[in-house]
Amino acid sequence: MNQASSPIDYLPIVLMFLVALGFVVTTMVASHLLGPKRKSTIKLDSFECGIESQGNARLPFSIKYFIVAILFVLFDIEVIFMYPWAVNYKELGVLGVIEVFSFILLLLVGFYYMISKKAIKWEE
Repeated sequence: MNQASSPIDYLPIVLMFLVALGFVVTTMVASHLLGPKRKSTIKLDSFECGIESQGNARLPFSIKYFIVAILFVLFDIEVIFMYPWAVNYKELGVLGVIEVFSFILLLLVGFYYMISKKAIKWEE
């Protein structure tokens, strides 16, 4: 009893998408047209936690900061991929164990490469 789906089956999804899009566009246009327009130098000034702005906000950061942040996110997300394996450990059997160990080995190779390039060494 495998029925082929037709385009009419997707009509509720398309309608919901159009209603959501229409709501967003309507509220944004209404707030722009009806909202107050009182601009002042104080309102247009940047604000960060109540501390007065000093100097230029476009000062360059060290690339090491971004590399450490990206590596943290990368390895953090990679660990998330291990949860489904842990949940289905018994059903996957030996092949699942081999696959997860090859995945961990690939992560360790990337980690070793990262250490060999001194990507996480903060001092220059």
